[in-house]
Amino acid sequence: MTTSAAIGTMAELRAGVDRSLREFVDRQRPQFWSPDLAPMLLAAEEFLAGGKRLRPAFCYWGWRGAGGEDRPAMITAAASLELLQASALVHDDVMDASDLRRGMPSAHRRFQALHEKAGWHGSSEQFGQGAAILLGNTMLIWSGEMWRTSGLPEEALAAARPVHDHMRTELMCGQYLDLLEQAHGEGTFESALRVALHKSGKYSVEQPLRLGLVLAARAQEPWIDEVCVGFGQKVGIAFQLRDDVLGVFGDPAETGKPAGDDLREGKRTMLIARTLAGASPAQADAVRRLLGDPDLDADGVERLREIIRDTGAPAYCEDMIKRYLDEALAALAASPIIPEAQTALADLAVAATSRRT
Repeated sequence: MTTSAAIGTMAELRAGVDRSLREFVDRQRPQFWSPDLAPMLLAAEEFLAGGKRLRPAFCYWGWRGAGGEDRPAMITAAASLELLQASALVHDDVMDASDLRRGMPSAHRRFQALHEKAGWHGSSEQFGQGAAILLGNTMLIWSGEMWRTSGLPEEALAAARPVHDHMRTELMCGQYLDLLEQAHGEGTFESALRVALHKSGKYSVEQPLRLGLVLAARAQEPWIDEVCVGFGQKVGIAFQLRDDVLGVFGDPAETGKPAGDDLREGKRTMLIARTLAGASPAQADAVRRLLGDPDLDADGVERLREIIRDTGAPAYCEDMIKRYLDEALAALAASPIIPEAQTALADLAVAATSRRT
């Protein structure tokens, strides 16, 4: 589906997002006046250097799809979503006690190691968690500042402000629902879908797309809702389903996390819900016993993978991914979004939902 021209455009957009983030962080340096604050700024810089930039891309092509011109201010506004994403990931790693993120130590482990190496007083683990929470909070504040100071016309920002505010609150609600799902234990596919949609799907695809469309249209018109639900929401669900599969079967070189890390963390994903629904009593008992064990070894991971495969859960999720993607692309094709943006958004949808395992 992707043409060479589209690849070039996507590469240029990514480079623009990277450049905007570097320039924004550079402007924050005077606030980190003490050498003691240097590790905080460095952690932010290195964390922001990674990522696929999907959220800025959906936002930017939403803007272009509603008739917005290619302009640096829009790339800056779209890039601010990477700061929101970074904030969510840092906090998510603390809540999940994750050791790695994008192939590097997670933020709280990074600060924990700093404390241990320096031989400071108190708990190094508690220091790491506290510092990571502050880092996440800092990037959340930065995301709002970068958005507001992007240089887009004030009337465009004012029109999109309710969407922007709602998206951030919706993300926090999704994070809480995720914690609640783990606390409740075994849940249904529908409850796992609710968490996935509000924690990841909506703010990864639907709301960035909506932001771009509303910024360009200067209003939340009915056709925008139709596109965001018919295309954006479906891509968001398929995106999270793919993430569920990668969390169990993904290559660590691709995911940046150890094999089976979602199993050790006890993630109650749609994949796991479908597994339990199709498992025999013995298989279900094994899943409940092994899932969430932080000391789960390679044999335990492979045992869970075997059960998941035997129940047909991966094939079920793959079928759902294809169905959601097909429906999303059909909705996109029927929308009033301009052809160039339709092509770019279709490419993004395919890329987001067909990552390698």
